[in-house]
Amino acid sequence: MGASVTTGLQMAAAARPSIPACQRLLGSRAALPSFARALSTQTGFASCRKTASAGPFVSLNHKRFAVRAMSAQGLPIDLRGKRAFIAGVADDNGYGWAIAKALAAAGAEILVGTWVPALNIFETSLRRGKFDESRKLPDGSLMEITKVYPLDAVFDSPEDVPDDVKANKRYAGSSNWTVKEVAETVKNDFGTIDILVHSLANGPEVKNSLLETSRKGYLAAVSASSYSFISLLQHFLPIMNPGGATISLTYIASERTIPGYGGGMSSAKAALESDTRVLAYEAGRKGKIRVNTISAGPLGSRAAKAIGFIEKMIEYSYVNAPLQKELLADEVGNTAAFLASPLASAITGSTIYVDNGLNTMGLALDSPTLST
Repeated sequence: MGASVTTGLQMAAAARPSIPACQRLLGSRAALPSFARALSTQTGFASCRKTASAGPFVSLNHKRFAVRAMSAQGLPIDLRGKRAFIAGVADDNGYGWAIAKALAAAGAEILVGTWVPALNIFETSLRRGKFDESRKLPDGSLMEITKVYPLDAVFDSPEDVPDDVKANKRYAGSSNWTVKEVAETVKNDFGTIDILVHSLANGPEVKNSLLETSRKGYLAAVSASSYSFISLLQHFLPIMNPGGATISLTYIASERTIPGYGGGMSSAKAALESDTRVLAYEAGRKGKIRVNTISAGPLGSRAAKAIGFIEKMIEYSYVNAPLQKELLADEVGNTAAFLASPLASAITGSTIYVDNGLNTMGLALDSPTLST
């Protein structure tokens, strides 16, 4: 995980001032059919609320219309009785957090794995209530995280940890944080899980072009960003209940050239998508587990800022995507909740795009050549 670019160039919520979504889509509450009004009032299924700024282009007064992950009527996403482990949650503004919230809103019990050097500040922030506003679910309750586990998914077992990491003061006071140990601890604590989420990525040389990337940097990106998923599934599969689901996060750089997204990260995402297809077969046959990945658009998370040009990618996405609107982390979270639910029981080995359609475009509409 390291200095996580986590899901990163997942870079930023395509943010920009726009007409409040509720007003734009609905006009007024009076325009809502009675059934929709009932859902909005009673269940939170359809709602408008203020959203905090996700970047320099977001208005603090921006309101949005969102389909909620859970409702008491209609076709619900029901994950009650399910337990999820989300690897890669270290703050409250990334896709991992949004996925945890959506799963919790649908009724799942939440366990998270946090990069060891970030563990103390994350747990302290939780304990002091700094994330309470972000923890709010559609019904007004706060998301409960049953347990936070220290995790560094770069290391499969204690034997793999080099002496310099063992001696690193940032790891002092933590134990049982390799993938194998975390899986064993979860088994001892809870027995089984139903949902495994991989929200990890790191490329130490992400700012380097591929031609300037060292072997060490390239392999580090692949290790932290794609092999870590294989390792997690390898160790958690024995404690996953049949019919369970895994979800990872990828990015369009796996199949399109994104200058500036370097250091081997594009290769790591391509590997992750290929592994998704192979693991869907292997885990499906071995444990009846579904394996999917979400190709998410840019999000302005803390980790994504390590790339250095997130704001430009946000603006580019807003201008060029078919749906010219802000991309919300909640939209990725809701997609993950769907993929983890019985409603997606026949979906596996798939890359699901949640990027306002940007992946479909072959021409940049804001290109200067179009105006000459």
